[in-house]
Amino acid sequence: MSAQRSPRRPARGAAVEAVTPLAPRPVHRAVFRQFWRDLVFVHWEADPFEVARLLPPGTAPDLFQGRAHAGLIFFRMQNLAPGPLPSLPYLGGFDEINVRLYSKDALGRRGVVFRSLDCDRLVPVLAARAAFGLPYRWAHTSRHWYGDRLMYRSRRRGASEASARVWLEVGPDPVEPGPLEEFLTHRWGLHTQWFGRTWHMPLTHPRWTFRRCGLLDVDASVLSAAGLTPPAGGPVSALYAPGLPVRFGPPTPLPPMSRSRRRR
Repeated sequence: MSAQRSPRRPARGAAVEAVTPLAPRPVHRAVFRQFWRDLVFVHWEADPFEVARLLPPGTAPDLFQGRAHAGLIFFRMQNLAPGPLPSLPYLGGFDEINVRLYSKDALGRRGVVFRSLDCDRLVPVLAARAAFGLPYRWAHTSRHWYGDRLMYRSRRRGASEASARVWLEVGPDPVEPGPLEEFLTHRWGLHTQWFGRTWHMPLTHPRWTFRRCGLLDVDASVLSAAGLTPPAGGPVSALYAPGLPVRFGPPTPLPPMSRSRRRR
């Protein structure tokens, strides 16, 4: 049997940026402004070779201590606004559930790659797919608090097997993230493939604050729909954050790969 190839690496370039609690690059002109509320981060270890095959050209898996991770993220989007304009009525608020992987590029920028983003507003789904190539999907979603317990549910329209659910208990006490949690949440851009090119879109927000939580139940069927092998074990991390404002800057294309790199 032939030897297994290493996950692809981006072309040689700048050293990979440090993991920092605040964005290393300012966003001078916001393309979008929004507020993320009641965020839940659930992560599993993933096969780095499988992750590499799912990333856009010019990026490679960003590994923590040699391990790749897949994230299932739940939150409430609020006050979505284009550029300097006021937030959009009705369309500017919805629940979102996304599956994301972790990437780096030849310029040393760490980022995330979305494999799917489910929400219950059709217009934002169509707009984000057309404008930025992001894999938004129209879904039935819900979010409910039961005392100090929070539940999110999602089921993609027309694809009953693509579902997600999380049920957790949230405490009042703040909690400091560990090195793995910092690596997974201190992300200052996203990578996406759009019109045959790979693009980087920067973002910035205040420092995260997290609260202690206990994961009671999780359904991650949507990971399989995103092209990932179902996790063999339980999550390696679960976090809750009350929320914060976010600003996205204009996307820029990655430098084109050399012809020799494309042939590999």
